Amino acid sequence: MKRITEIAKVIRSKNCSPFQLTLDMILEREEDYQTMKSRRMVTPDLIAKAYKIPVDWVESVIYFDPAKAIKVTLRRRTSSGSPGDTDVYGSQQHGPLLDLTFDL
Repeated sequence: MKRITEIAKVIRSKNCSPFQLTLDMILEREEDYQTMKSRRMVTPDLIAKAYKIPVDWVESVIYFDPAKAIKVTLRRRTSSGSPGDTDVYGSQQHGPLLDLTFDL
């Protein structure tokens, strides 16, 4: 088992809109990316479990070949800039990804 922090060179989050977040996992090695893509190792269920959200809040999981990236779009708990929002830019929301492990 390998932690995502061992195989990704970038793990980040950012706003996709005031109501959505984009999570990026950009992998270091082509082989790891292709294995994860062919096995569909990152799924809406995996992300929902990691973030403790309903699976229908995970709007997409995209494997983006040119960057060896796995991109996830999910609903924000609170819209950006609204009362109670603690991260206007969505840049501190990637934490739950750091605990993910994969059989590579």
